[in-house]
Amino acid sequence: QVQPVESGGGSVQAGGSLRLSCVVSGYTDCMGWFRQVPGKEREGVAALYVDGTVSYADSVKGRFTISKDNAKNTLYLQMNDLKLDDTAVYYCAAAPVTRITCLWRRWGGPWGQGTQVTVSS
Repeated sequence: QVQPVESGGGSVQAGGSLRLSCVVSGYTDCMGWFRQVPGKEREGVAALYVDGTVSYADSVKGRFTISKDNAKNTLYLQMNDLKLDDTAVYYCAAAPVTRITCLWRRWGGPWGQGTQVTVSS
């Protein structure tokens, strides 16, 4: 599995939007987005299984959308109505886990460098 390469982060005001992208190759049946703030554990934000099933953390439901473009080996995270608590470094990952494990979002794969998202008031 090759390290993912994330992009698309930046600074935005609360209520704004960003779209993160991640190029990942290798095993891609289970893919997801995670985020981490200093001093806290990495949190699974969204996951996408190969059958199209998705899962989201409660804190982002209705605001974030995970999707992928198979032709481009790219995973996306559309983030709308961003809140101050969304500030974090965002990582994507892919792993050979089962559907249940994938959607539980308690897994990890090779990590890339991440992309910083900063939401200000």
